[in-house]
Amino acid sequence: MKKIKNPYSKLEGYNCFGCSPNNQFGLQMEFYEEDDYIISNWEPKTYLSGYGNILHGGIQSTILDEISSWVVFVKAKTVGFTATLNVKYKNTVYTDKGPLRVRAKLIDQNRRFATIHAEILNAEGIICSVAEAKYFIFPQDVAKQKFHYPGIEGFVDK
Repeated sequence: MKKIKNPYSKLEGYNCFGCSPNNQFGLQMEFYEEDDYIISNWEPKTYLSGYGNILHGGIQSTILDEISSWVVFVKAKTVGFTATLNVKYKNTVYTDKGPLRVRAKLIDQNRRFATIHAEILNAEGIICSVAEAKYFIFPQDVAKQKFHYPGIEGFVDK
């Protein structure tokens, strides 16, 4: 498993709720590449609970959307924006029963769209939530000019 560097963390004003290491209220997700997958091992925070010690469904959707965007960065080698996100909640995700494993992979890509399958697994390896995300993607030159995309080499942790 190979660590993915966050090349945006040094940009002025960068405060992404999903992946900024400096957003004290955010998820502060980190990412790794393992074969076809992008992986994040994430410890739930109790203040992100919905009812009781259950991770809020909106936070689960955000986690699935965030890892999907990193699939676009690393596997589709560009930037994109969520066009659709279809989430299915299969099992309860608890905030007090250990770390979660979040993983996603690129299913399909054409000139305009990337389709990603993402899932959240609990500490026992049981799939709790799944999503299919479709991202509107940009040509790499546009991604570099307008959206600070550093190219795939910007995500390599040396």
